[in-house]
Amino acid sequence: MATQAGQSLGIVVDQAAESLKEAARSNIAAIQNITRRMRLLALNAQIEAAHAGQTGFAVVAEEVKGVAREIETLAASLGGDVGARVDDLRDAVSGLASAARGDRFVDLALNAVEIIDRNLYERTCDVRWWATDSAVVDCAAAPRAEAVAHAERRLGVILSAYTVYLDLWLCDLNGRVVANGRPQRFAARGADASRTRWFAKAKSLASGDDFAVAEIDRCAELGGAQVATYVASVREGGAPHGKPLGFLAIHFDWEPQARSIVEGVRLTAEEAAQSRVLLLDAGHRVIAGSRGSALGEAFPLATGGRDFGLYADASGRLIAFHKTPGYETYRGMGWFGVIEYAPLAARASAPALARPERAWGSASSATA
Repeated sequence: MATQAGQSLGIVVDQAAESLKEAARSNIAAIQNITRRMRLLALNAQIEAAHAGQTGFAVVAEEVKGVAREIETLAASLGGDVGARVDDLRDAVSGLASAARGDRFVDLALNAVEIIDRNLYERTCDVRWWATDSAVVDCAAAPRAEAVAHAERRLGVILSAYTVYLDLWLCDLNGRVVANGRPQRFAARGADASRTRWFAKAKSLASGDDFAVAEIDRCAELGGAQVATYVASVREGGAPHGKPLGFLAIHFDWEPQARSIVEGVRLTAEEAAQSRVLLLDAGHRVIAGSRGSALGEAFPLATGGRDFGLYADASGRLIAFHKTPGYETYRGMGWFGVIEYAPLAARASAPALARPERAWGSASSATA
C-alpha cells in the first residue's frame, strides 16, 4: 500500500509539475510578447522624436526601452527558476517513492523468509513427536516383518493427514531404511542413507529432544524431488534419554511449498513483471525463486555484514534482503529472503548470474 500510495503521489506531482511548467511557459511567452511590442513602441517613439526634434519624448522612449529589457531579463530568470524548482520537486517526490518501494521490498523479503521459518518450525516439532510413536519405537528395536508392516501403516496414517510430506523413513543406526510410510509409491525400504548430509548430522544428536536438518536437496528414492529433511533419534521406550535405536527422517515436500511462498509475495503487477523473489541458503545459493530461478543458482548477494538492507548493484538492479530471524525455538538456517527489482533498462545491461554446471543437489542415491 505504501508503494502504491507513493506511486500515486508521484504521478499526481508529476502531472501537476508539468502543468505548472506549461503555465509558466505560457505566461512567460506572453510577457516576452509584450516586451517585443514595447521595444517596437520605443523604437517608433525614438524615430518620431528624431523627426520632430523632441528631446523629452526621446528620453521617455529610452526609458520604455529600458523597462522592456528589464522585463525580458526577469522573464528569462523566472522561466529558469520555475523550471529548476519544479524539476527539484519532481526529483524529490521520485526519491521518496523509490525509498518507500525499497523499504517495502525489505519488509516483503522478511515476510517471505519468516513464513517458511514458521512452516519449518512445525517440522521440528513433528519429527520429535513421531519418533516417540510406539509403532516406530518397536520397529526400531526389533525390525521383524510384522513390526515393519505395523510401523508403515502407522506412518501412512500420519502422511494421510500431513500432506506437506513426501515420505517418512525409519532408519537403523547404520542408515539403512527399514520402513517407510508410502511403500507402494516409493521403494525406499532397504536404501542406504548413511552418506546423506542429514544422516551425518543425525548421528551426533544427544537426546530425543534434539533434531537435525540439512539444506534443501534432491532425493533419488523420492523421484528426484526437492526435499527438506528433518531427523530425530528413536530411543528405547520413547524416552528422551533412552538407548538410541534408530532415526526417523521426515521429507518435507519443498518445491510446491516454497513456490507458493515466493509467488505469493504481494507485488504490484508492474513490480512482479520486473522482479524476482528468492529464498537463499546460508551460502547465497537459490533454494526457491520466482520467474525461472534454478535450484543452486549462485546469487551475488552483498550484505556488507548486515542482516537486512537495500542496495543497487552495478547494473542498476535494486536488491532488498533480510536474513531469517528464526521462529520460537527454531533458530533458522541462516537463509535470506531477497527481492531483486530490475527495471527494463537495468535488466538489458545486467550480466548473467552465475549458474552451476549441474543443478546443485541433483539426484543421487538417498541424497535427501
